[in-house]
Amino acid sequence: MSQYFSVHPTHPQQRLVRQAADIVRQGGLIAYPTDSCYALGCHIGDKDAMDRLRRVRGVDDSHHLTLMCRDLSEIASYALVDNVQYRLLKAATPGSYTFILRATKEVPRRLMHPRRKTIGVRVPQHPVAHALLTELNEPMLSATLQLPGDDAPMSEAGEIRARLEKRLDLILDAGHCGIVPSTVLDLTGEAPVVLRMGSGPVETLGL
Repeated sequence: MSQYFSVHPTHPQQRLVRQAADIVRQGGLIAYPTDSCYALGCHIGDKDAMDRLRRVRGVDDSHHLTLMCRDLSEIASYALVDNVQYRLLKAATPGSYTFILRATKEVPRRLMHPRRKTIGVRVPQHPVAHALLTELNEPMLSATLQLPGDDAPMSEAGEIRARLEKRLDLILDAGHCGIVPSTVLDLTGEAPVVLRMGSGPVETLGL
């Protein structure tokens, strides 16, 4: 049975944010708001929680999960970023973009794409997500909260509760936050490739 916190969408209550971070650290699987839609999240060091996330999401290990990061400097600890990539990242973060990059040697293999040795990284703009990441003091492993067979991500915490209450440990309700997932850009080649057109506009990035 999941816990359910109603948090302010722009000024989240620190007490609830702290409790949410503790649930993540203890191996919990949570639903939380981002600047594109609701997402699933868990601790990056907990394999069991990661496996639960994949089961709820209905994906195998060939599907990129995302490291939700606080800022660009945190991304650099997990992904190889050259000068050209850095300029693009700086222009697009924080925002509704997920970037596929080569993983550093410090990244555990279970967090990488099994063949490409890449990871997805993102810096969300939503105040609740940012507050949670700040309290955690490390990235959070995440995926869009779109269930198998659904045409779009889940957008209402009440619906998430009705459908997933027994499979999650916490639902952070910050109201409606959209149904369009982030734009996904592959930066591992000579030029950026749009893998998924989402809520982040590519025109502003010169693509």
